[in-house]
Amino acid sequence: MYEMWCWIVILQLLLVEDDRSFNFVNSPSCPRVEFASGIMLTEVRVPKHTIKGHSVRLECHYDMEGEALYSVKWYKDGSEFYRYVPRDDPPGTVFPQPGIIVDLLNSTSEQVVLAPIDLSSSGKYRCEVSAEAPSFQTVSDHGEMLVVVLPEEDPYITGGKPRYQIGDIVRVNCTSGRSKPAVHLTWHINGETADGSLVKRFEPIVSGPDKLETSILGLEFRVKPKHFKRGDMKLKCLATISTVYWKSNEESVEGEKIQKAPMLESRRAVSSDTRADRVQAASGDALANKYSSGLNFTLRWLLTVLAASRLLCLSSSSSSLLP
Repeated sequence: MYEMWCWIVILQLLLVEDDRSFNFVNSPSCPRVEFASGIMLTEVRVPKHTIKGHSVRLECHYDMEGEALYSVKWYKDGSEFYRYVPRDDPPGTVFPQPGIIVDLLNSTSEQVVLAPIDLSSSGKYRCEVSAEAPSFQTVSDHGEMLVVVLPEEDPYITGGKPRYQIGDIVRVNCTSGRSKPAVHLTWHINGETADGSLVKRFEPIVSGPDKLETSILGLEFRVKPKHFKRGDMKLKCLATISTVYWKSNEESVEGEKIQKAPMLESRRAVSSDTRADRVQAASGDALANKYSSGLNFTLRWLLTVLAASRLLCLSSSSSSLLP
C-alpha cells in the first residue's frame, strides 16, 4: 500500500511541465527515479539561396539535456556525406557525394562547410543528432538550398523612342542576362510599379549546356498626361533573384513639346489711325486750346494796363505845361 502511494506521487511529478528532471528520495521505501526530456535540436540553419562558386556553411545546434553525444550526421537528398563522432580520431569523416566538397578543417560537431559549390549542390540537407547508450535517442531537422547562377549582364531595355506625345503607344521590352533560376523582372513607370494589365510576359529562354535561363518582360500602354512628370517619363526595369541579386536599368524619355502658332503681325499702314489715337489727339488739342485761351486773356490784360498807365502819364505831363 505504501509503495502504491509512492508511485502515485511519481505519476503526479510527471505532470509537472516545467521540471524536466527529478530525484525522488524522500521515502526510503520508494525507489530512486530520474526523468530526462532527452536531446533537443535548437536550430538547423541551411541558406535558402547560395551563389555558385562560393562556400556555404550549414549549421546544426542542439541541447543534449545531460545526455552524451554519440554522433552528428549530415545528409543531402537522403545520402550521408559528413559524420562527426567525438570518440573517433579524427572525429570527422567525409562520404563523397555529387556536388559536395567538404572543408574538413573548418567542419565541427555543429557546422559543416562546403566549398566551392555548383548547381548540383542544390537539394535537401538534413542534420541528425544521436545520443550515447543506453537511450540512443535521435533527433533531426532539414532545410532546402538552391544554388544560384547570377547573370553576367545587367538588364537592358529595347524598343523605346527618345520622345513621345500624348496618345502615342509605348512598346518596350526588358531582357535579363542568362541565370539560374530565371530572373524575376518588374516594370516601373515614374517610380510606381506598372499595372499588370500593361505588362506582357514571355516564357524564359533556356540555352547552353548548363541550361541557363533568359527572362523577357514587355510593357505596352498609351501615353496619357499623367505619365509625364515635369515633361519627362521614366521607365525602369528591375531584375531580382531572391535576396542575392538586385539590378535595374532606367530610361528617361521626353514629351514632345507642342509648338504654339506664331502671332501674326499687323500689316496695316503706319499712318492709319486707331480710335485710341484719335481720342489721344483730341485730348491733346483741347488741352492746347485751353492753354492758348488763357495766354490770350493774359496778354490782353497786360496791354490794357500798359495803355492806362500811358494815358495817366500823358495827362500828368499836360497839366505841368499849362501857365
